[in-house]
Amino acid sequence: MDLASILGLVLCIILVIFGIITGDQGVAAIWNFLEYKSALITFGGAVCAVLTSNSMAGFVGGLKSFTIIFKAPLMDAPGIIKQIIELSNVARKEGLLSLEEAASNLEDDFLKKGILLIVDGTDPELVRAIMETELSSVEQRHKDKIGFWENLASMGPAWGMIGTLIGLINMLQKMEDVAAVGPNMAVALITTLYGSMLANWICLPVAAKMKSNSGDEIMVKEIMIEGLLSIQAGENPRVIEEKLKSFLSPGDRSQISDNSGGDE
Repeated sequence: MDLASILGLVLCIILVIFGIITGDQGVAAIWNFLEYKSALITFGGAVCAVLTSNSMAGFVGGLKSFTIIFKAPLMDAPGIIKQIIELSNVARKEGLLSLEEAASNLEDDFLKKGILLIVDGTDPELVRAIMETELSSVEQRHKDKIGFWENLASMGPAWGMIGTLIGLINMLQKMEDVAAVGPNMAVALITTLYGSMLANWICLPVAAKMKSNSGDEIMVKEIMIEGLLSIQAGENPRVIEEKLKSFLSPGDRSQISDNSGGDE
């Protein structure tokens, strides 16, 4: 469970509610910000517009992807590098065919697939092509989900403005009733608030979190590709370690023990 995502979403709405109820009206002020017609226009319009730009399967998949931000990312780049170094030591001492047994103990399907390709004697260029094709497919799926939330984020404020314009038109039709101008203006502006909340409280943070997680996953898979090809080329484990550590920040490099490269 990703605690940061949960805390972020919860604290955002708490701060907004706190700002509302600390006025003269207190808790009763919350009712000033609840307007079902505004919600229908803003949320309904935004969601339906996004539905129009997607297939039904893509739309449902995009909505379901919201839960991804609550899952703690499992991408441990230093750990993967250590694993690759261990595999390189095995291959150096016992040969590439010995990696088939090691592959059975791996949890990552991408890494396991690459090892089995190597064990089967696949040409290095073909191994790279197959692995990079799969990596491109993963990246494209990530982009589709991120694009869904970015699209919804752009629709929120736009439909909020449409609702505001509808409210203003209705208000101007009754300008002779001066007492009703203030309340009608408030209702008109609520749609803008709803649109901004939809974009900046939910959609944009979700898209940003997905981008971050996607970047981490893509980097780890690139590490796997380079590591596996280096093992296939018979490079020294120490050289492989130094090559793969170049993907990491200085802080993460320290997590890899000095002796992980094995014997020279």
